[in-house]
Amino acid sequence: MTKASSAVRLAEQGHFWVGVTYEERSGRTTPDGSQLYVEFQKPEEQTKPYPVVLVHGGGGQGLDWLGTPDGRPGWRTLLVQRGYAVYVVDRPGHGRSPVRPSGDGPPELLPTVESVGPMFAGAGNPAHTQWPGTGLADDPALAQLLAEMSPMPGELAAHHEAMRRRGGQLLDIIGPAIVITNSAGGPTAWLMTDERPDLVRAVVGLEPLGPTGPFPMPWGLAASPLTYHPPVTDPGGLELVDVPSEEGGPALRLQAEPVRSLPHLADVPIAIVSGEQSVASAMDAGTVAFLRQAGCRQVDHLRLGELGIHGNGHLMMIERNNERVLDAVTSWLEKRLG
Repeated sequence: MTKASSAVRLAEQGHFWVGVTYEERSGRTTPDGSQLYVEFQKPEEQTKPYPVVLVHGGGGQGLDWLGTPDGRPGWRTLLVQRGYAVYVVDRPGHGRSPVRPSGDGPPELLPTVESVGPMFAGAGNPAHTQWPGTGLADDPALAQLLAEMSPMPGELAAHHEAMRRRGGQLLDIIGPAIVITNSAGGPTAWLMTDERPDLVRAVVGLEPLGPTGPFPMPWGLAASPLTYHPPVTDPGGLELVDVPSEEGGPALRLQAEPVRSLPHLADVPIAIVSGEQSVASAMDAGTVAFLRQAGCRQVDHLRLGELGIHGNGHLMMIERNNERVLDAVTSWLEKRLG
C-alpha cells in the first residue's frame, strides 16, 4: 500500500476529560475516579471519513499508542500520517485518569519484570523476535514499558460499566468512529458499540480479553451487562459452557443452546488480530467463535503469521514491526469500509 510522508501538519490537537462526576469524601467534593482522559490529533489533510479511538490494555495507558519503548513512532502518529483523526484514551484508574485508592488491583496483579518480561517481551522465547530487547531486568525497552504500568482494576464489572458510560459519551462528542483496542481494553469496544450502535463503524481488537481468557466474563464478552436477544437481565440467565476447540487449543467458552444474539454488534465489521508468538493469542479463537455464534456477521480473524508477519507477541503495536502490523489493520479497514 502507499504510505504517507513521515511529515504531517496538524489542523488541531488537544485533550479533555469525559464524564467528570463527583463524590463526597470526608466532607469534601472530589471527582469520583470514573473520568476518562482523552487526547487527540487531527491532520490538516484528513482523508479518512472516521476518526480512530485507541484503547490501551490492562495496566497500560494511552502512551502505548504514542510511541514505542525504543523511541519509534507509535500507532497514533502513523494513523495521523495516513489521514485519520485519532483519539487516545486513558481508561479510568490508568495514566492521566488518576487512580483512586478504592480502585487499586490486588498485589498479585502488579506489573513486574518477572510477570511482564515473559508475558509481553518474549523473555525465554527465542521465536518472539519483534520485541526490541531481551525482556529481562537489563532491558531498557522493558524498563520503559514497566515505568508507565499500573495495577489492573480490582473490580472489573465496575470498570467495564464505567467504560460503557464514558465511551458512549466520547462518541457523542466526536461522532461515528472506529475503535481499536488491545488486551484488557478489548471489552470497551463491545460496550461502546452496545451503548452507541449507530456511532461505531468498525472494531479492531488486538488480542482482546475475551470469554476464553483468564478473567471471568459473566456476560460473555464483558464483566458488565450487554444487550442480548432474547433479553437477559441477569448473567445467570446467560448459560456459558466450555466447548472443545477444533484447533486443539483451550476449550472455547460459548453459549449453551438456545443461543442469544448480540443485536447491537451484529452488523459491525470486526477484526480480531493475533500475534504469532503471543501467550495471549489462544483466547482469540474463543472470542471469534463467541461473536459468530451470537450472530455477528462480519467477523474476521487476522492471524499475523498467516499474513506473513512473524515473531509478534501480545503488544504488537509497540514491537519492531509495528508499522507492518498497522498495514494489515488499515488494509482490512479499507476493505470493510471502503
